[in-house]
This record gives sequence, C-alpha cells and structure tokens, in this order.
Amino acid sequence: MTTPAAPLDLDTFDGSRRDLRRELRRRRRALTPGQRRLASQRLCRRLRHLPEVQRARRVALYLPNDGEIDPTPLIGWLHRRGARVHLPVLKPLSRNRLWFVHYHAGTPMVRNRFGIPEPETRHGAHRARRLPAWALDLILLPLVGFDGRGQRMGMGGGFYDRTLAFTRRPGPRPRLIGLAHDCQQVSELPVEPWDVSLDAIASDARVIRP
Repeated sequence: MTTPAAPLDLDTFDGSRRDLRRELRRRRRALTPGQRRLASQRLCRRLRHLPEVQRARRVALYLPNDGEIDPTPLIGWLHRRGARVHLPVLKPLSRNRLWFVHYHAGTPMVRNRFGIPEPETRHGAHRARRLPAWALDLILLPLVGFDGRGQRMGMGGGFYDRTLAFTRRPGPRPRLIGLAHDCQQVSELPVEPWDVSLDAIASDARVIRP
C-alpha cells in the first residue's frame, strides 16, 4: 500500500508560478533511482486497471526526462494486447507543437533540441508512421504538478496545450491522462485559459478524475 504524499500547500509557498514549477521539478529529481523504479511500477499497475488504457489500441506515451515518472514498463503489456505505441516528436516548422510516431524496439532514435530521444522522422518510411493527435485513442502525458481537482501544470513550453487545443471543440479526440509522482501534488493550481482539460491524472499513489 502506497502512502500518499502530503500536497504542497500553496498558501505557505511564497513564490511565482515559475518558482512553483522549479520546486516541483526539484522534488521529483530528488527521488532516488530506487524510489523512481518503485513509483513507476506502482503507476503502471494502476494504469493497467483503467478502462481508457484497457480499450486503447493507439497509445502515445513519453520517454522520461528530468525526473519524470516512467511509463515505459507499460509498453510490453500494451504490445501483448495488440496496441501500437507512439512517442511525441517535435514538429519542425511548427512552433511548440507535436506529432506522434509509432515506436518499437527497433525504431531509429535521435535527440531533439532539448536533448530528449525521439523517433527519427527524416526518411519517408518513418514519416509514414506519423499520426496527428486526434487519430490516437489515448495520450499519457507528463506533468510537473497537479491538484486534487484534476488541474495540471506542464513544463511551460505549451507543447501539449497547443497540440491538444482541438479537444475543446466537437469531434474525435483521444483520452488524456496526466502522469506524475505523487510528491508533485499541490493544494490548488490556478486555471489558465489555454489549459487543456484531462480525463484523469494518475500517480504512483492515486487516480484523480476531474
């Protein structure tokens, strides 16, 4: 049984939104490798029981960076269920937007401008594997912070908010689940006009549905 972490109380936090993002990133980076592995195992056990994950056949997730909670142990389970896994790739010539590329063990990888590995897409065969976000069934996205109402804080670049802005309009859309270490929870986050709503937030200790 995981003991939930106490949320960071914003009433006692004397800092800006940028300072809060820095503090939450510091918290997750402070976890030991053993704590991160255990958190990842617990997270993936929770995800395997969620109906959105069980139903999905086209799933996007991410490779962890900067202390993010790791969803990659889910990949083998998804493949065994016949699902296709996709990774986010920075769109060239499009400011702060993503597309999603089919990923498997033999996928050629390159590092993007942030130093994060992503599928190589310069050759035609790999360009054909690209999908727009609306064509996916499920996107598992990393969070910097979250609260008990299901509000989220990202890295501040707006990549997912811009990419997923279409979900505010009628039409096909993927299910969206934000992932984080439980120590990244805060008492309450402000809502920004551009914030994209999530269907759920999952940590190593809980699942929150807005």
